[in-house]
Amino acid sequence: MIRMAVFAVVLGLVTFWLHRRLVVAGGLRRGTGRAVDAVLVLFWAAAVVGIGSGEVLDPAWARYIAYPGLSWLAVLLYLVLGSLLVALLAGVMRLGAAVTRRDGSDARRTTVRRANTVLVLGTIAAVGYGVVDAASPEVTRTEVSLPGLPASFDGMRVAVVSDLHVGPARGERFVGGVVDEIMAQSPDLILVAGDLIDGTTELVGPSLSPLSRLDAPMGVFVTSGNHEFYAGDGGQWLDLFDSLGPTVLRNESVRLTRGVDTIDLVGIEDLTAPEPYRPDLPAALEGTDRDDFQLLVAHQPKQAVEASDLGVDLQVSGHTHGGQIWPIPYLVPLQQPTVQGLDTIGDTTIYTTRGAGAWGPPVRIGAPPEITMLELRTAA
Repeated sequence: MIRMAVFAVVLGLVTFWLHRRLVVAGGLRRGTGRAVDAVLVLFWAAAVVGIGSGEVLDPAWARYIAYPGLSWLAVLLYLVLGSLLVALLAGVMRLGAAVTRRDGSDARRTTVRRANTVLVLGTIAAVGYGVVDAASPEVTRTEVSLPGLPASFDGMRVAVVSDLHVGPARGERFVGGVVDEIMAQSPDLILVAGDLIDGTTELVGPSLSPLSRLDAPMGVFVTSGNHEFYAGDGGQWLDLFDSLGPTVLRNESVRLTRGVDTIDLVGIEDLTAPEPYRPDLPAALEGTDRDDFQLLVAHQPKQAVEASDLGVDLQVSGHTHGGQIWPIPYLVPLQQPTVQGLDTIGDTTIYTTRGAGAWGPPVRIGAPPEITMLELRTAA
């Protein structure tokens, strides 16, 4: 409730600033200005409902308000960035008028009004595209060549999915669609790399029921993400995942057998998980043979730094969303060593999926959602 109140205040200040930039600085007529202000206030309220959906408010009804409200946050991102540019342009025009000792107020006001119109229309088009793009995760296919992979595992198909963020804007139907897409690929192994939810087990848990339909010959495995620990005890979420059928790897490993060979599948808690759920890769690797091939599921790519030090061959992660909304992808490298796709960190090969869902705004611009299919190949 406190987080919801703080969000409401901060968003209210942003909304008031936009009123000043779009209505006042844009010189809108009284009727038009009031209409714009009404839209700003209406979506402010919907966004506040969105931030509380799944944690304070029941998404069964709140989701209908939360979906447009959270989408509005993406609109705000572009309106704020664009308004700053328009304000800069107006400042340059004001300075130019002062230098030349001319009254440029009319020209400046006209320019601001036209620029604001272009900004609003462009924002609506971009976010509209992003809403559509985020609704349907695409299946991507990547071949991964791995020197230490045993011959019997050559050609193994691994489905990787993460970051569904079910709760505020997405529900059971979205989860069911993701499950159907995964099962249509007939993977040998399914790995779920955390951040499945946003909210409490009581309010959001029922939306995950389609996960019970996940099945693969070599098993279905889940690890925690940071969002599992944001609302209450994350251990309740891990227990719920277990009850649905997948095996939750809690700083532990299992041995997978295919043909005459075996590999170690290792799963650790999220990097930021609190006690008693802190990640412990050395403990997870206890009892394994370091000469064997090791496949690690860890939510955050930066966990590959330790994995490389401990000799892990392949890591799959999520967390980054590929940046989710342009231009955020340019900021992700400040926090993570890799943003999306296939990469290497030290001696460890890593694949970072963009995730199937979206956090906050159910919007994707420049980073489409994905369900990843990896085909593992033994390098010559």
